[in-house]
Amino acid sequence: MSARLSADLLVVGLGPAGASAALAAARGGLRVVAVDRRREAGLPVQCAEFVPGPLLGHVTGLPAAIRQPISAMHTMLAGEPPHVTEDFRGQMIDRAQFDQALVAAAQAAGATLLFGACVKALTDDGLLLQDGRWLDAPVLIGADGPRSIIGRAMGSCNDALVETRQISVALHSAHAATDIFLSPAYRGGYAWLFPKGEIAHIGLGVEPALRHRLKPLLEALHADLVAAGRVGAEVLQLTGGAIPVGGLLRCVGMVPGRNVLLAGDAAGLTNPVTGAGIAAAVQSGRMAGEAAVQLAGGRLEAAQEYAAELDDIFGVSLARAVQRRRELLAQSSDERFPLRRDWRRGWIAYPEYWAPLASGVSKQQDVHPMKEPFHDLPQA
Repeated sequence: MSARLSADLLVVGLGPAGASAALAAARGGLRVVAVDRRREAGLPVQCAEFVPGPLLGHVTGLPAAIRQPISAMHTMLAGEPPHVTEDFRGQMIDRAQFDQALVAAAQAAGATLLFGACVKALTDDGLLLQDGRWLDAPVLIGADGPRSIIGRAMGSCNDALVETRQISVALHSAHAATDIFLSPAYRGGYAWLFPKGEIAHIGLGVEPALRHRLKPLLEALHADLVAAGRVGAEVLQLTGGAIPVGGLLRCVGMVPGRNVLLAGDAAGLTNPVTGAGIAAAVQSGRMAGEAAVQLAGGRLEAAQEYAAELDDIFGVSLARAVQRRRELLAQSSDERFPLRRDWRRGWIAYPEYWAPLASGVSKQQDVHPMKEPFHDLPQA
């Protein structure tokens, strides 16, 4: 057998969830090995880079990554004047620098980090990398995104996704709001303009069946914004990726005799309406790392406690978003367009979104993002 590296905990994925998990577990005294298929932390950036205010004081290195403040959200729905949500505060960040700060903190805490390390298989013998190395530990954390290899091995996969495409362009006038565009053309998602100093991110998401429309739809939106004099014509950067929109998954289990925890996108924690994911990734990663410390110490109930705590924190918010998204999709097709009332029920800026659900989720039970903008804001 090829070279084998053993540890107390293996973390797969070194985005905000995986790096936060590695940091928490290493600080808890575990021997941590974390791997990522990318060659460099944080790159390529696949994120709109908005972070809500309440996260700012909770993450090592975040202040240094801030690029501009956001103070409001403008929601554009055809046929209506812009809906302005005041006091919608947050920060646009440099996501690569943010990720790199988390990774540096995990490494400083003693975690062993392997980049350019692609996972080939998870077997009874451990985790096999494409280069032939084997890794093994009694606890695994899957933080490897919406198409998680670890989640698939555990039988817990994101089966609902939105495909996205985003460009970066010059921003011609200072802007301090996130702009949201709602349209039947963006079925299953929405479009956005997020300002970041002298540039803006323009992007959109749609259900996978419409992936072939992403490029022309984004080109049309870009052309409209150029014609309005808001942004430059030159595309400075292009990115994209998948966002899970099916809600919270089963996030604990066993894979060939090893305890497994899922965190971040791998656990389905991204908000199905807004695409928000950074805050949940950081928080769930930290929680998973802390649970791994207890599991490694023989306290097996820590896994179910982790699952229960995730549900307590995110469950109601995600259930609301799943239902609102399904309601809107039920009114959407190439022949059928949602009514204005459907749109207003389907987006967080409108009070109709927070009306009681048939499932029994009430506004009083849920977290309203204008009061505590942590779980439900557009970030990625």
